[in-house]
Amino acid sequence: MSNKADGLNREADAVVVRAGQVFEKWRRVPVPERAALVRALRDVIAANKEALADQITAEVGKIRAESLGEVQEVIDIADFACGLGRRIGGVTMPSERPEHAMLEQWHPMGPVLVITAFNFPMAVWSWNAMPALVCGNPVIWKPSGKSTACARAIHALCAPVLEKAGFADLLQIQAGRGAQVGPGLIADPRIPVVSFTGSTETGRLVSTAVAARFGRCILELGGNNAAVVLADADLDLALRAILFGAVGTAGQRCTTTRRLIVHRDVRDALVSRLVAAYGQLRIGDPTRPETHVGPLIDAAAVDHMMAALDQAKAEGGQVLCGGARLAHLGPRYASPAIVEMPAQSALVQRETFAPILYVLVVDSLDAAIAANNGVPQGLSSALFTANLRAAERFRDACGADCGIVNVNVGTSGAEVGGAFGGEKDTGGGREAGSDCWKNYMRRQTSTVNYGSDLPLAQGIRFDLP
Repeated sequence: MSNKADGLNREADAVVVRAGQVFEKWRRVPVPERAALVRALRDVIAANKEALADQITAEVGKIRAESLGEVQEVIDIADFACGLGRRIGGVTMPSERPEHAMLEQWHPMGPVLVITAFNFPMAVWSWNAMPALVCGNPVIWKPSGKSTACARAIHALCAPVLEKAGFADLLQIQAGRGAQVGPGLIADPRIPVVSFTGSTETGRLVSTAVAARFGRCILELGGNNAAVVLADADLDLALRAILFGAVGTAGQRCTTTRRLIVHRDVRDALVSRLVAAYGQLRIGDPTRPETHVGPLIDAAAVDHMMAALDQAKAEGGQVLCGGARLAHLGPRYASPAIVEMPAQSALVQRETFAPILYVLVVDSLDAAIAANNGVPQGLSSALFTANLRAAERFRDACGADCGIVNVNVGTSGAEVGGAFGGEKDTGGGREAGSDCWKNYMRRQTSTVNYGSDLPLAQGIRFDLP
């Protein structure tokens, strides 16, 4: 492999060296055997699901039910990756030359760097790590400095399994401040694949650095997701989906519902019910089973939320409920807010990573699609309607421009069987299910001549005199 990147510290360099060494062994292991080791990792994680969920709740403040759901997501993607062990492969293609066979093969890339955010401190790592392992690659994990304990907890469970199998360095952690560790790893030519989850601004820097060395990037960046509710929607269904989408994980999911685009005919009925539902939310200790909303990640996140609310008011927005600091619970607590905004608002063009739901009123499906698409981000979107034509228009090539488009399902959350990711300022990356395993492999086209002649492609003749 190439030399290390400039500025990489000694500890990080040692991690990359170990990853390169174990890659030379791991790439030679048959794919079904790789999947068997992932199965062993899956089993130890499943056996410790409760303890891992406790760690997530303790460190990042997710309510217990969501923490358990996140660990289950790790288990589910490991199951998916195990299935890849029997079906990774290319295609055969007809050759235009007689007695020739053409086929596509897939080979491991090398060490994969996974940089994750705090809000899913285990799941997003697993989306990358489990398929990458089955594909033949070691994984270096740079977790958020706000969720390092979560990373160490799940790694500590995996380490003995890997050591017993003779592949101790397949999974490594490189912790530390992002500004100190991240740039050197991102620029390192010995790391062919970088998966980054975080802000659009940082994603631009990551993408530029990786592209400069012709590496491969998987980017999961900002989301500014909208739920569109038409006049014929089932409001009971829409209410439940929007409520969880807007306040789940205290509004700190990349798929959080941040904009409610509602038809004027049902605006009053839906918004009044949402305001009433917000009034019934139980906010507090995330370890208590009755809690709906726990704390934000830190006090700075609450400050950011309050600044956004001040801007909303300055732009003519009306706070319909919530938006207060809950100092009696601690500096990390705030009540989720609903804010009705004018049609033209600079604030709703950006992602506010906090539990604020902006309400926008429209008069038609066309106006709703234009509003949904009229932001720089393109991660997740949802339409609530009983009209088949409206649903298909929302999903077609001229409809919602997001990577995830749902009908009568909220914006928040996704099953691991489908590819996860978005377009525009969301970065275009895809992780988890479908054919995302191709992110971690290189494609090779191979032609075999099993005859005695050497015909050239396109009928070219090159005969010697």
